[in-house]
Amino acid sequence: MLNSAKPAIPLEAVIFDWAGTLVDYGSLAPTQIFVDAFKSFGMDISLEQARGPMGLSKWQHIRTLLDDAVIAEQWQQCVGKPPTDQDVDALYARFMPMQIAKVGEYSQPIDGAAATLAALRAQGLKVGSCSGYPREVLNILLPLAAQEGIAPDHVIAGDELAAGGRPGPYMALANVLALKIGDVAACIKVDDTVPGIHEGLRAGMWSVGVSLSGNEVGCTQEQLTQLPPEQLASLKANAEQRLREAGAHYVIDSVADLPLVVQQISARLQAGERP
Repeated sequence: MLNSAKPAIPLEAVIFDWAGTLVDYGSLAPTQIFVDAFKSFGMDISLEQARGPMGLSKWQHIRTLLDDAVIAEQWQQCVGKPPTDQDVDALYARFMPMQIAKVGEYSQPIDGAAATLAALRAQGLKVGSCSGYPREVLNILLPLAAQEGIAPDHVIAGDELAAGGRPGPYMALANVLALKIGDVAACIKVDDTVPGIHEGLRAGMWSVGVSLSGNEVGCTQEQLTQLPPEQLASLKANAEQRLREAGAHYVIDSVADLPLVVQQISARLQAGERP
């Protein structure tokens, strides 16, 4: 619910997710590696199953997958016992080197990402970011992204905060502290996942969902161009619905569409509105 009797404040910062938002159209890197990691234990999970908890830290993502009744039953059949936290540790240990080895292949910026960041900075806005990726993976991804003009002012990894990650507000709020933002309502959180939208809302920020380029659609640009128009429209509508139901104030196709939303949010802040 919006409160309209507040003093006007300027927009100060935009905080971005990474895979599916700034880089890796379709958010393919993490999902495919989850499938591969489970396969190495004799488990067959689908890309759709792997996408389910996307946005969480990777250890918690694996824990959530193993908590699924269908996957837990398959684990019982393959391993001979119900999945435990020790099994999560084992899967995570298998996942990590695979993710580190592959993340560079999926580091391409989403069209318009670099231009959007440049436009935000031209307006005097700070650029933060956070990710479900652990720091070891970001250490590979960040230099590659920087070469393409994707270099936020601050980056928080999914394994760096004792309080945890999404859907809690902690990574977004860590950006507020690092960037010295005066009011959480002066921030926009941009994310392609439901936990990422919840993160922004719980931090008291405007939340913008990304539909076509992100996890909710889960297709590459090339795959999207090959779809019949009615199927593409259905995928987009379903993704938008899930993000809006999560509480997103706005939903855009990709980060290239963000500048117009930034203008609209700035105007609403000047009118005294709050997220």
